[in-house]
Amino acid sequence: MAAHVAYPQKTRRRRAGLPLLPLALLLALALFGGSFVAYALWPTWSGAPVALDAPVIPITIEGVLFELPPGAIRAAVERHPGAHERIDLAFLWPSLLPPPPDDSLPVQTPTAAATERAAERLFVTIAPLGSVLPPNERLRSIYPRYVEATASAGADGLAILPFRTGSPYRGEDLVYFADAPDRFFARCTRQVGIVPGNCIVDREVGRVVATLRFPRDWLKGWREVSAGIDRLLAQLKPSGGNQKSETRSRKSEIRNLN
Repeated sequence: MAAHVAYPQKTRRRRAGLPLLPLALLLALALFGGSFVAYALWPTWSGAPVALDAPVIPITIEGVLFELPPGAIRAAVERHPGAHERIDLAFLWPSLLPPPPDDSLPVQTPTAAATERAAERLFVTIAPLGSVLPPNERLRSIYPRYVEATASAGADGLAILPFRTGSPYRGEDLVYFADAPDRFFARCTRQVGIVPGNCIVDREVGRVVATLRFPRDWLKGWREVSAGIDRLLAQLKPSGGNQKSETRSRKSEIRNLN
């Protein structure tokens, strides 16, 4: 009788275990499919930074294609082709060439020697525009809310409007070409003690903005600075061609660099 009772219990356990086989197969297929998708979508660049003396590399930010010299890219981890969230660059002035490999500046420049060398450089940050208004729109609708009522004359046709104390831009001046503000304008800090003033010029490039930073002393030759900015952006973002076709044409170059 005991044997008769035990037999059906064993049978029930075996039958209950049968559905585990198809479930295990489904899990294995799901794992394989997930692994394949992850492999297919994983970035193909090797992770090693490109050499400083390498030719320009294709980099996209918010889908906008740039051709950047590796020697100008300030952070080694950013020296690879492909998509980036943002990029930080430095160029010698007025040559607009990348700094020498043995004379590059870190992103943070706290020392006096580094500050002196920074006076010979044009710093560029390229990042998505995001929810920020385009530069010309800020000039027309944002900055006028915070400036003083009267402008003073600057070098070679420039006008200088201080931002009001208590405004988001306190301690800065809005500097612009009085005859055509859209042609050139900058936000500039003032010299404080031995710390020199700096200027920021923003230029819209598609869905991104290029923020260029340089010493305020350069405003004495602002026309040359403005022309140099135009030349530099033309180098970094060659004109012509559809963005999608440009991206497709660069895929083989990216693979060759990996």
